[in-house]
Amino acid sequence: MPLSHAKLWKAVDALARREGLTPSALARRAGLDATSFNPSKRFNAGDPPRPRWPSTESVTLILQATGVSLAEFAELAEDAVPVPATIPLLGLAKAGQDGFFDDAGLPVGDGWDQTELPRPRDTLFSLKITGDSMSPLYREGDRVIVDQQETRVRRGDRVAVRLTTGETVAKELTGLTSRAVTLSSINPEYPPRIVPRSDIEWMARILWVSQ
Repeated sequence: MPLSHAKLWKAVDALARREGLTPSALARRAGLDATSFNPSKRFNAGDPPRPRWPSTESVTLILQATGVSLAEFAELAEDAVPVPATIPLLGLAKAGQDGFFDDAGLPVGDGWDQTELPRPRDTLFSLKITGDSMSPLYREGDRVIVDQQETRVRRGDRVAVRLTTGETVAKELTGLTSRAVTLSSINPEYPPRIVPRSDIEWMARILWVSQ
């Protein structure tokens, strides 16, 4: 079945999520401009707006960069979930330049990237930080948002870990082997913990923090 405009873009978004990337990061991995897959680029200006399709070259590049076949990409188009909500993203230094905000202080212009927001789902929840082991990064009372589907973690990630003892901790993942993980605190007063994988009920990457 031919891919519609909506399904084709959904497949791009689904491929990015499967790789643990945003659409912008997927574009960069494929050697494309970071804004190539931004929602604002998916329709041309007009009344009504006209659909803008990703080029054959850009689709080919992201398939090569991820090792996904065209058939698998087409399956993603059929199985893809709705595109997550996004908000404009701009670096602090660039935000000091003219042309990115209107008179009301709202974002305008074409120089914005996008930050993907987590959509509500059963695996998404919030945890309240207690203690000072992650200070000053996370302070007592801060709330972190965790998705149990975000299990593709790597060294340097901030993670929430549920242990088989019932303890749940927020730490930085500084060591990762097939047998154990090393969980470190930001506060140097707390030594790293080496935890056997068998003692971990689940481990998921922290997506957001509310401070």
